Amino acid sequence: MADSLKRTPLHGACREAGARLVPFEGWEMPVQFQGLVQEHRAVREGCGVFDISHMGVLRLRGDGAKDALQALVPSDLFRIGPGEATYTVLLNEAGGIRDDLIVYDLGRPEENEAPADELLLIINAGCAEADTAWLRSQLEPTGLVISDRKGDGVLLALQGPEAIARLEALAGVDLGGLPRFAHRSIQLAGTATAAAAGATAFVARTGYTGEDGVELLLDRAAGGALWTQLLAEGVTPCGLGARDTLRLEAAMHLYGSDMDSTTTPLEASLGWLVHLEMPAAFIGREVLERQSAEGVSRRLVGLKLQGRAIARHGYPVLRAGQVVGEVTSGTWSPTLGEAIALAYVPADATRVGTELAVEIRGKAEPAVVVKRPFYRRHGTLAD
Repeated sequence: MADSLKRTPLHGACREAGARLVPFEGWEMPVQFQGLVQEHRAVREGCGVFDISHMGVLRLRGDGAKDALQALVPSDLFRIGPGEATYTVLLNEAGGIRDDLIVYDLGRPEENEAPADELLLIINAGCAEADTAWLRSQLEPTGLVISDRKGDGVLLALQGPEAIARLEALAGVDLGGLPRFAHRSIQLAGTATAAAAGATAFVARTGYTGEDGVELLLDRAAGGALWTQLLAEGVTPCGLGARDTLRLEAAMHLYGSDMDSTTTPLEASLGWLVHLEMPAAFIGREVLERQSAEGVSRRLVGLKLQGRAIARHGYPVLRAGQVVGEVTSGTWSPTLGEAIALAYVPADATRVGTELAVEIRGKAEPAVVVKRPFYRRHGTLAD
């Protein structure tokens, strides 16, 4: 099976750094290096780096690119301008979520081509092929050109309260004026590694951990060199295990677990992404308008368990002994020292303080609905 899995350009470097590799969305990826808790705490307290080169990166190019993409997402894309980005979701006709993604407005770059509107999309690895085919079917008839922006390049997530200072020191740049969800290209002028020195990196102040940090897109050689240099400077390499506990503490959704094609943004507690006040038509709008007017029958909430038992994906949620919902994500929070979970429950059980239970190994473990995110320092996308 391992022979059929795709590998990122950093696969060998991760193995050399002690990674334990596992299958993930068709890729062989590091789940941990020195240990999940150690990596989790490194990001909360200092700085960690993740290889996220399995993610899809698409470029949309052509006049009216934003107008064309607007027809596929419920968020007002004209709230951002060049150098800015927004988190949103792709919808189907039923208002269900095809995938979540970040849209980066690149403006009208002039390098090597006639100027045209450009957008960059970062999409989930497991949805990359389906997303690409669907976007092409929807957007290429409008005249847009859709291409793979990543190729055999490297995508890194440098996360933690020390992340910005670390990158500034290594790259010889000042990122102090780069706010959250802003992006720009930089030259790695200050790097000591020859393969990275002078290379251009696309840098966005985004992440999936609830901490400050950046995500960087580089070519293969520069990405490998930067990874090596970061580890040599004491930055902790982190795997998918810590990425999951970090994002869950920040109540960030995992596609395929906390939302999918059968859940709408309003059900998934992502109503802040739905801008029904804008006049633009988009796929699934009628369903969301109806749900907005009538309410939803279920909604995703945060739960804290009262004991040490850990809720996992698929575990039943109980009220008065009856199954009323299901856990979508759950873990033991290294930061809080508590068991936390996300779960779909009936609309009348979503109020903070509502007492529920989770069935774990045949026993009803007490749980209570709490405000999300479970943890906040530099902020998450929204409550």
